[in-house]
Amino acid sequence: MTTFDYVTLDVFTKERFRGNPLAVIADARGLDGETMQAIVREFNYFEITFVLPPANPDNTAEVRIFTPTMELPFAGHPNVGTAFALARAGHVFGKPVGDRLRFEEKAGIVEVSVERDAGGRATGASIQAPQRLTVADGLPVETLGPMVGLAPSRIATGNHAPLVLSVALPFLIAELPDLETLAAAAPDTSLFAAAKHAHGLDPADGRLSVFLYVRSGNNPLALRARMFAPLDNIPEDPATGSASAALAAYLATSLPAAPDTVHLTIDQGVEMGRASHIRLRVAMSDGKPASVRVIGDCVEVMRGTLAV
Repeated sequence: MTTFDYVTLDVFTKERFRGNPLAVIADARGLDGETMQAIVREFNYFEITFVLPPANPDNTAEVRIFTPTMELPFAGHPNVGTAFALARAGHVFGKPVGDRLRFEEKAGIVEVSVERDAGGRATGASIQAPQRLTVADGLPVETLGPMVGLAPSRIATGNHAPLVLSVALPFLIAELPDLETLAAAAPDTSLFAAAKHAHGLDPADGRLSVFLYVRSGNNPLALRARMFAPLDNIPEDPATGSASAALAAYLATSLPAAPDTVHLTIDQGVEMGRASHIRLRVAMSDGKPASVRVIGDCVEVMRGTLAV
């Protein structure tokens, strides 16, 4: 029997039992992918990260991210939480952890900055999405509406039609008119499966994740969102940093005379009792998003030892 230490966190929150839970195994040497997948199912968490020595010693670590059903090339809250956990530990594989980290992931190198309080204690992290924004057509509202329990007319199309947006991980993203409509949304797993089969979305990894959002009337850069991925055993996600990053990059391009840096916030998980607050910063160049950073607070919840 081999044992592995783990820590659990709540990410994108300053309060325990809110935000998005995450487990981090900070030294996963000796674990293969099949065992990692089994560990995620045992925890019954939406995502767990496994930290390994980097292939390039100039980088901090290799980070593998698993959901209950598959390995992901990149994700938001696992990276924020992993950086926070390593910063709190102060070291990884015998090397000190400073304020800048580089994670090797399937999608590429993820640049990370540790957020600290006035006393120098880590409070969270910001990550830079590893890829530029890509935009593709989404599903027609006649298909998407019933998938999320809404009449097609309740999908707002005045600003944009449903789109597939990605900065390393694709999401089907649509705008809704108001918070009441957002609260009423509910995924229909059978219709998700039918839509994926009929439209061939995400054929490489089988995913179909829907991210719905509402703009604040007072501040169009303050958003509220929900994310459903029932085919990946995620009925609803409390916080989705990768989808938020893609949406932030897309919305920044629609601003008239966008500044060099666009700041947005997204609140998520409110309807499921796990309120999360995601801060986003989009660097613009010639009217296009050059990079997008996802920023969030974290709080530690549990520590333990896993026997394998």
